[in-house]
Amino acid sequence: MKIEDAIKQTKPFRNNRHKAMVNLIYTHNFIVDQLRSKIKPFGITMQQYNVLRVLRGAGEPISTSVIRERLLDKMADTSRMVNRLHQKGLVTRNECEHDKRLVDISLTEAGYALLEQLDLLNPDMDKIVGSITEEEATTLSNLLDKIRS
Repeated sequence: MKIEDAIKQTKPFRNNRHKAMVNLIYTHNFIVDQLRSKIKPFGITMQQYNVLRVLRGAGEPISTSVIRERLLDKMADTSRMVNRLHQKGLVTRNECEHDKRLVDISLTEAGYALLEQLDLLNPDMDKIVGSITEEEATTLSNLLDKIRS
């Protein structure tokens, strides 16, 4: 569906860059809504899911400041999210060996187990953008990287 139809645009866009920005925002929200509905039954938010994935990718305990640097949503309150994940038993908090002012965060067995369950959703998540080919996905990623450069 064209963006004009999706948002019921009656006037032309200012230019193609304006149209692209509106389309990116609309598509971002569409994708986030789809992903959110897939993980909702697991009792975590998109931001918490991102924290868990960051921790798994790190492969070792990391501080909340490192987590914050790696998050997709830079506006998220990392400390609050880590506290909630800790309350759910998905992460542990330990005093950093190198800097006593920092707390190292790592996944618990329950955290790893939840991520394994969520990994089973990967084919469904891939279907969200399944209407484009692998080559188109590469082109899209390259264009998005170019916008941020």
